[in-house]
Amino acid sequence: MTDDLFSPSDVRQMAELGIAPEEAARHVELFRNPPPFTRLLRPCRPGDGIRTLREDEHPRLLERFDAACRRGRIGKLVPASGAASRMFKALQSYLDLLEAGGAAPGSEQAMDPPMPEDVAGFFANLPRFAFFADLAAAVARRGLDLASGAGGLNPEARRIVLAHLLTAAGGAGLDYAELPKGLILFHRYPDRPRTPFEEHLVEAAEYTRDDTGLCRLHLTVSPQHEGAFRRLLASVAPRWEERAGAHFAVSFSHQRRSTDTLAVESDNRPFRLADGSLLFRPGGHGALLENLQELAKTGADVVLLKNIDNVVPDRLKPPVVLWKKLLAGYLLELAARAGELLAALDADLPDTELMEEARGFLERDLGRRLPGGSAAASVAERKRLLVAGLERPLRVCGVVRNQGEPGGGPFWVESAAGEISPQIVEISQIEPRSGEQQAILRDSTHFNPVDIACALRDRAGRPFDLARFVDPSTVFIAAKSHEGRPLKALERPGMWNGAMAGWNTAFVEVPDETFAPVKTVLDLLRPEHQPDSAS
Repeated sequence: MTDDLFSPSDVRQMAELGIAPEEAARHVELFRNPPPFTRLLRPCRPGDGIRTLREDEHPRLLERFDAACRRGRIGKLVPASGAASRMFKALQSYLDLLEAGGAAPGSEQAMDPPMPEDVAGFFANLPRFAFFADLAAAVARRGLDLASGAGGLNPEARRIVLAHLLTAAGGAGLDYAELPKGLILFHRYPDRPRTPFEEHLVEAAEYTRDDTGLCRLHLTVSPQHEGAFRRLLASVAPRWEERAGAHFAVSFSHQRRSTDTLAVESDNRPFRLADGSLLFRPGGHGALLENLQELAKTGADVVLLKNIDNVVPDRLKPPVVLWKKLLAGYLLELAARAGELLAALDADLPDTELMEEARGFLERDLGRRLPGGSAAASVAERKRLLVAGLERPLRVCGVVRNQGEPGGGPFWVESAAGEISPQIVEISQIEPRSGEQQAILRDSTHFNPVDIACALRDRAGRPFDLARFVDPSTVFIAAKSHEGRPLKALERPGMWNGAMAGWNTAFVEVPDETFAPVKTVLDLLRPEHQPDSAS
């Protein structure tokens, strides 16, 4: 098949990217024969797939967490490579309208298109944003005084403001539409504003610091922005290290080009650029599984995973820190129990009571059922099935009550092989034309905020081969374009859904106040991202 699809020059191009022709051919086959949608059985709910931790359990779990943390077992992973362009999408569209108005820059006669509600809200609240001072200084060089008010700016003044916020503006602008979210100023403080990167540093000092004061934090970033992250780290780390009595061990990695996926035309032929070369696109956040695998080999064995934009100011951090510790403590408790059962199952002929205990733990605490008919299998076969069920990467996922945010949630699902398990399922994985499946989606009560504690090594301390536990059928095909030409793009199984489908999973309900995402710039005006009015 590869000979029919690819020329010798294609093969050379793929070799430079680290992509095997057979892998690219597999991408084409997925376009031609897309896998089926995920089959939902029912939503996970408290008491049925979602664990509610009682307050009297907290001391036990916190004690287990503290013991592991002191030994340097806890690390933190923050995917931070995405650009903030979607955060400013409405503002960029309005800037495009202003710049298409026909007036020369500097003219006050530019077309005055009606402002959408969100754009009007942005200008009316401009002084409340943490980046206001930097933006005001940038436009002051153009003779614009934002301190005197931004709500009644004329069209040209609005164009100058947006151009200096979103673009480099000839070296004078903030260029926020091209920066990653981690480098955007989010929160105001009396001394100086902070970016999400800095807020994650402050958090890491609270729940990754070991007995030596070392705090481990890893970020996945785009290569062109790593230097900016490192410069910011060098600038702010000494302050936070002194305040926390700690030392940050911050590492960075990039999404590998070898995880890119081949784009195709509408007829599923490989998409070719003007020079005849193939177009490979980033494979989505599921491609970061390789970064997590490398972290498992070199970093802490328990990794707390959280999105870059889910941060809060200091006044709201205590519950966030508490629940990070509780999720990790519960993960450690489950991992310890799995290890005890595996050690007991090492016996040549484990007794029926032990195997029933292991089966109960798998079903009750991890939601994993043995295959049908296993009860009638031989002792050796039941032991094999139990060991295979227990010896897997483990994750504990915090879930919040559904707040209408876009994204996936916890469901009981049935695989093509008939296996039933609790999974995080994205909306794109659910059959849109199935009334039954859409009804189950509407009936869901909880949402995935990407607040995950991961155990990455087996009971002997060896890193799991994470690629073994990916469900390859959970790829996503999307309609995109390149230079005005339509194409079909392939995203790998998502990091917290299909890429972790074979992990053992426990869902834990966490409070709403632990989840404060910033998807659009106006989210920064929500109370949880604003200074305390009493301070």
